[in-house]
Amino acid sequence: MRRLLSPDRLLGVDVARGLALLGMMSVHIVPSTSGPFGDVTLAYQVASGRSSALFAVLAGVSLALVTGAERPRSGQRLRAARRSVALRGGVIALIGLTLGALPSGVAVILVNYGLLFAVATLFLGLGARTLAVLGALWLVVSPVVAHGLRMLVDDGPGASPSWLDLFTPWDLVQRLALTGYYPVLQWTGYLLVGLAVGRLPLRRTATAAWLAASGAVLAGLSKVVSGLLLPSHLDDLVVPETSPIAGEPLEVALATGMFGTTPTTSWWWLAVSGPHSGTPFDLVHTTGTALLALGLCLLLAAAVGRWLLPLAAAGSMTLTLYTLHVVVLAVTVGVSAGWDPVTEWAVHGVVALLLASLWALTGARGPLEHVTAEVARGHTPAASDR
Repeated sequence: MRRLLSPDRLLGVDVARGLALLGMMSVHIVPSTSGPFGDVTLAYQVASGRSSALFAVLAGVSLALVTGAERPRSGQRLRAARRSVALRGGVIALIGLTLGALPSGVAVILVNYGLLFAVATLFLGLGARTLAVLGALWLVVSPVVAHGLRMLVDDGPGASPSWLDLFTPWDLVQRLALTGYYPVLQWTGYLLVGLAVGRLPLRRTATAAWLAASGAVLAGLSKVVSGLLLPSHLDDLVVPETSPIAGEPLEVALATGMFGTTPTTSWWWLAVSGPHSGTPFDLVHTTGTALLALGLCLLLAAAVGRWLLPLAAAGSMTLTLYTLHVVVLAVTVGVSAGWDPVTEWAVHGVVALLLASLWALTGARGPLEHVTAEVARGHTPAASDR
């Protein structure tokens, strides 16, 4: 555990990543609805869309921390940092292509995550203020651009990217950037906000409190405005037969998830705020919840850090644990069909926390984290393992 408590690490960031991991596990395992009336499950009410967004925002935070934190690198050091980040992203994408070939039932995020790392190299030299402005604009404008572009192509999201998709590169790029579960065009907004946050003095209590407060305001305001705009235009939200939400009650789709993007039958789809809809209101809401979660985790870590070490340990090796989680789901397909889904999620979560805690006692990075660090080793001078 000594590495987690090192002065060079921000324990609250690890804790937030651990929460994101557990949240993503819950929506992978627990159904979106249950009961005779199709009530939305608690897992989807809390974690759907928000956990993966937190994961993406924290990716930006982590990249900012390894590339100078409050003082972004420049010159040769910046070029080296860009090479390192690109290589890390490449390794993550390769792992994602492998996991995408497994019958896990999970919309694997890692290839998109790796592509986001490549996109991040364009912005690593920028300061917090510039990144914040870019991020805010991206969250609002990119969904409008994406909506127009999706009118020209087939509906998504398609399957998770795998090695076979390398034989159809244009289709793969289209799904990764525009029509898939985690469209990089819109998700770059999460990355930019995360980079901006990582350039702030995160060790200060005032910064953590400001993140939590501003996140709560953004999350609440986006829902309120969407709720005011949408009711009078619900009839405009026509769902085509080719849409992945076709045949599903609209209120259920808006509450549980839109598979990455909305239909393009009306521009009023941009007013929805449902999980994984990729609209301005969805992106702003989930960015807000990510900032709220990070701010609270930073405050909690400063107050009761040692009590959160199991969660922080899991957050320090999310690539390894996420990969293991997807592999286990693929191996147990059919075997776990009769299990109670909440119990199954609890087993995944507890095992992840135990394995991470035991591994943390060795003082080493997680296995896959070690691989990515070794591949990028020597390309970022004086980089920490953050």
